Amino acid sequence: MSEDNQSPHIEQHLKSSALLTDVVIGMSDGLTVPFALAAGLSSAVSSTNIILIAGIAEICAGSIAMGLGGYLAGKTELDHYNSEVKREMYEVEHLRDREVAETKEFFASIGLSEELQNKATEEIAKDEKQWVDFMMKYELGLDKPDPARARKSALNIGISYIVGGLVPLSPYFFVSAPIDGLKWSVVVTLLCLFIFGYFKSRITGVNAWWGAIRVMLIGAVAAAAAFGVAKLFS
Repeated sequence: MSEDNQSPHIEQHLKSSALLTDVVIGMSDGLTVPFALAAGLSSAVSSTNIILIAGIAEICAGSIAMGLGGYLAGKTELDHYNSEVKREMYEVEHLRDREVAETKEFFASIGLSEELQNKATEEIAKDEKQWVDFMMKYELGLDKPDPARARKSALNIGISYIVGGLVPLSPYFFVSAPIDGLKWSVVVTLLCLFIFGYFKSRITGVNAWWGAIRVMLIGAVAAAAAFGVAKLFS
C-alpha cells in the first residue's frame, strides 16, 4: 500500500469525562426536581407567581446544595490521594525492601523476565518521587486529581442545575393560569429530557433511544407523582 493511501490511526476516546459527569449530575437533577415541584404546585395553587417564587428558590437552594456536594466529593478525592502519597513516601523511605518487592511483582504481572524486572525496578527506584507516582498509579490504581477539581466541580454542577431548572419554570413566566403553564412545561421539559437523555447515552456508549426514553420517563413519573400527591392533599 502506498504512503498516500495510508491514513493515520486516530483513536476516539471520551475526553473531559469529569466535566461531562458534572454536567450530567447537575442537568438531570435540575430538569427533574423543579419540574416535579412546579407540577405539584400547579395542582394546589391558583397563582403562577407562587410557582415561580417557589421554583426559583428551589433552584437557588438546589444549585448550592448540589454544588457543595460536588465540591466535597472533589476535596475528598484530593485529600485521599494526598494521604496515600504520604503513606507511599514513608514506605519508600522506611520499608524500601517491601516496596522493591511490590514493584517487581507488578513487572512480573505484565510478563517481564526476572532480569528485566530487576533492571526496571532499579531504574525507577533511583527517583523516589517518580517511584511514588508509579506505585500510586499501578499499585493503588490512583491518578493524581486536578487540584482545582473541587472548585470546578462545584461550579459545573451548580450552573448545570440552574440551566436545567429554568427549563420547566420558563412557561410560567408567560401564562396566568398554573394549569396552562404546566401543560407547556410538560411539553418543553419532556422534550429537553428526551434530547438530554439521547446525547448523554450517545456519549456514554449505551443505546441512545432507550436512554432518551428512560430519562424522559423518570422525569414524567416524578412530575406525575408530585402532581398527584399535591392534588390529593389540596
